[in-house]
Amino acid sequence: MNADQVKEILISIEDSPLEFTVVFSGKNSKKVNGLYKSESREILIHNRNFADGNLLLYTAIHEYAHHVHACSRNGKLPARAHTSEFWAVFHRLLEKAEEKGVYHNVFAASPELNALTEIIRIKYLAENGEMVKNFGEKLLQARDLCVKIGGRFEDYIDRILRIPRPAATTAMKTFQYNLNTAVGPDNMRYLAGVKDDEQRASAEQALLEGKSPDTVKMGFKKTAETDPHERLVHEKERLERTIETLSKRLNEITEELEKDADFF
Repeated sequence: MNADQVKEILISIEDSPLEFTVVFSGKNSKKVNGLYKSESREILIHNRNFADGNLLLYTAIHEYAHHVHACSRNGKLPARAHTSEFWAVFHRLLEKAEEKGVYHNVFAASPELNALTEIIRIKYLAENGEMVKNFGEKLLQARDLCVKIGGRFEDYIDRILRIPRPAATTAMKTFQYNLNTAVGPDNMRYLAGVKDDEQRASAEQALLEGKSPDTVKMGFKKTAETDPHERLVHEKERLERTIETLSKRLNEITEELEKDADFF
């Protein structure tokens, strides 16, 4: 496989609006397998790092993902290259490459790894997810008891359980939303933060179908960005939080100044 053939494969996976080149360095590198130079739109592959064409293509797709990402940003990459947006692009290209049969998923080829994966999914992801969900149920019961005895639930969380309030709120939502524990505790925490029922269900289904977390998150982020009403709602919420924070700080400073005035 030469550089021209690699470029043809990349274009067949997903064409890009900006021209690019693929260059084989003919060298071995202990630091990196490949690079993307955004200024010249050049994908550099240290081809002597690979004895397997499939692994070489994996690196090529990774670097091509940087190019596709740059194309979506008028040819410029962000200061931090490996953002959630980049990983979403990369995972999309890998899925397309697998569907077209030009790249083979190395993880699927190992029966031993597949067996271990099932253990991890069932015993650790699902069981830990179930624990978080059960934790949320018990917190809701504790909240009802706090109301019954006339105590503040927030104070109970702060001083008795001694856990962050956001963590408690998230756990309770995992139970209230009846989230599927198969996605694992970290994805459940993300889903608990999705307010819209339909979007949450769609995101959960996408995760269950094998989409990566970054792909799911960026998909819904782009939907929100293209919806003018949704964008205004988010901006309004951000402004309200900022105003609340500034008002609180203003009151604190005013009180301090009044105390200083009384002292003098």
